[in-house]
Amino acid sequence: MSTELLAPLDLAFWHLETDAHPMHLGALAVFDPVPGAQPRELLELLGARAAAIPRLRMRVRDVLLPVGGAAWFTDKDFDVHRHVKRIVLSGDDFMPQATRLAGELMEQPLERGLPPWQMYLLDSVGDGPFAVLVKLHHALADGMRAVAIGAGIFDQIASATAGRGAARRRHPVPPRSWLPGPQEAAGMALDRLGDVRRALGVGASVVRASRLDLRGSTALTARSSGTRRLATAELDADTVQLIRRTEGGTANDVLLALVAGALRRWMLERGEALPGVDPRALVPVSRRRPGAAATGNRLSAYLLGLPVGESDPRERLRIVRTAMDRNKAAGPLRGAGAVAVLADQLPALAHRFGAPLAGNAARMLFDVLVTSVPLPRSALSLGGCPLRAVYPMAPLARGQSLAVALSTYGGRVQVGLVADGKALPDLDRLAAAVHEELRELHALLPTVPAPA
Repeated sequence: MSTELLAPLDLAFWHLETDAHPMHLGALAVFDPVPGAQPRELLELLGARAAAIPRLRMRVRDVLLPVGGAAWFTDKDFDVHRHVKRIVLSGDDFMPQATRLAGELMEQPLERGLPPWQMYLLDSVGDGPFAVLVKLHHALADGMRAVAIGAGIFDQIASATAGRGAARRRHPVPPRSWLPGPQEAAGMALDRLGDVRRALGVGASVVRASRLDLRGSTALTARSSGTRRLATAELDADTVQLIRRTEGGTANDVLLALVAGALRRWMLERGEALPGVDPRALVPVSRRRPGAAATGNRLSAYLLGLPVGESDPRERLRIVRTAMDRNKAAGPLRGAGAVAVLADQLPALAHRFGAPLAGNAARMLFDVLVTSVPLPRSALSLGGCPLRAVYPMAPLARGQSLAVALSTYGGRVQVGLVADGKALPDLDRLAAAVHEELRELHALLPTVPAPA
């Protein structure tokens, strides 16, 4: 893989970025140490495994055709040491320091002349835990693809990938013509017509759903300062599943209801009036087909009103479940939430010159991003050090102050909250409210004791 055009949605993410609004995903992976594990050896291992991932050797460069387009090129001067660095933390309280530093590092845009990613080994003096902060530009990957790329640093994935690579070298695939046959060309034309019809429907839905009057905005849509703050929370996955079995719906419905309840609790605690209209969440959904090529972004999304005005936690869950069932019945290619589908149909030149307008329009459509990131179910490690937790981080849209990402690993749901540091200085309180909401909802279930 030496040259590859950026898909329209990837190009949109590339051009949406500004210094104050970096468009990278992130994750803070926390590990428990094992005897004999040395930070410098872990740093070398991290660099070697990152360098072995072909996608991480690619950088973006403009092309002549299509006009306004760009492509991925293999960086002939690639040096992994520009991307993998170590930062030593002082003091005994590791997690608060690592979380604060991760937020500060997430403020910094990736250098666009290099492959757009970075990894930081965060450790402290002594034998305590350590963490790896991963930053990947959204043009490089959506959430699922980011997991696939980032997983290459783990012992289990790295060894399995090396084996598959050797097998591929032993059994090369015969070359295939790039020119489609008559039947394939006809099918592509029909698919294109269907895409255009869907895009027109999505565009009409976006216009109908857009809010021109934003006077009721809350701290979620405060003026951007360009700063970033990270807060984390952990939930018991078994408790989430118990609520799902008792109340119906999906585990994601439960998590969305918990986010709604936490926002309500947080707004009331800070003396903020509850909005007259429920804030909207953009809930991404993957359009990636099983077995399909994993490059680029394949995303759509649902719009969901978070019922912060409802005081009953079980009723909030019912409202969320009903709305998500309605979204799923319509499908991920319809409705205003499918704005990414519309972006896929725009020419490269439109993304290059229309990005500022599109970025400013995000707050007219939604208030907060809430995304679930799937992780491997098996136990993972780095240099023999077991992975304890992974806190995912999503980028902030322009004019918005909060993004919530969730993932499940090791029987726990890890929640990563990324916020504008000045708009939401009390982000830790919102993170605590997520856990409190789980306890309250669980306590309302019949004949079920509250979790410890």
